[in-house]
Amino acid sequence: MDFVGNHILSVGQFQRSDVNRIFSVADRMRPYAMRKRITRVLEGAIVSNMFFEPSTRTRVSFGSAFNLLGGEVRETTEVKASSLTKGESLYDTARVLSGYSDVIVMRHPEAGSVAEFAAASRVPVINGGDGPNEHPSQALLDLYTMREELRAQDRSLDHLRIALIGDLRYGRAVHSLCKLLCLYDDIHIHFISPPELEIPEEISLQLRNHGHQVTQFHRLEAGIHGVDILYVTRTQEERFPSQDEADKYRGLFRLNESIYTQHCEPNTVIMHPLPRDSRAQAQELDEDLNQNPNLAIFRQTDNGVLVRMALFALVLNVVEEVDNHAKPVTWFTAKRNLAEKM
Repeated sequence: MDFVGNHILSVGQFQRSDVNRIFSVADRMRPYAMRKRITRVLEGAIVSNMFFEPSTRTRVSFGSAFNLLGGEVRETTEVKASSLTKGESLYDTARVLSGYSDVIVMRHPEAGSVAEFAAASRVPVINGGDGPNEHPSQALLDLYTMREELRAQDRSLDHLRIALIGDLRYGRAVHSLCKLLCLYDDIHIHFISPPELEIPEEISLQLRNHGHQVTQFHRLEAGIHGVDILYVTRTQEERFPSQDEADKYRGLFRLNESIYTQHCEPNTVIMHPLPRDSRAQAQELDEDLNQNPNLAIFRQTDNGVLVRMALFALVLNVVEEVDNHAKPVTWFTAKRNLAEKM
């Protein structure tokens, strides 16, 4: 696809070559994300982060990515803080905000809402999550992390064996990830969920139509054997008709060090799109896994900045100019040395 000036709304926009392009640019962003170099390629540019649903990692990650490229961030973090509460339409909001911004990142609780907003926007819009539908940048950073983790084992994304665990019905990150996996070859997928929270049939069918092997499990221990990656998700309780309904599934599939050691192959990577639910009655990823070297959840969040920097650079057409606006830094070395002593 031609990234320049275009919206990023769905992973369905991408071919494998597009994903490779994003990852290649993300690799180039690493010294800037690590603060070894500074670039001001987007100096004077403004991103509007419009998050009408709670977010920590996605919102801050997008903001940090834009700052690291030299741009400025403006944020709206709740519907009640916007004119939507006064009856303003998404069309009017898009027309106004796109006059204030060079690019907009939007999250909204309703499926399709970001696409509706983008249709009226005069600047590129990046989907930060639209209800249970999609979360393109999360899927990209997840796939990028998988590539990095497998590369350390001399493996590639082709022939990947992965278990997707938890709330697969409402998990938009899982939905987008599955669609991206259709771009690769010979994927073996274990879906592990309660019967009521199985992956939507159209997504399972799409994977099968691309020649991938899909198996459904309802017991955690049965499904996590013989895979390269465990991708665990929390119960998306905000998507359920009631809290009581959501509570039925909280903590049902709980991975801890004991279960991991007994049922997983050595070096099986553990991932989670976060946040993980650390409340005592939930803990889909137990805290006793925190010292497990195969726990990649924080490497995921670090990689999120790289991927989102790449998306901004591609959409705003500054990839080839990043290094021209760069300089080394001195303060970061002292900061890193201090962190290593703590």
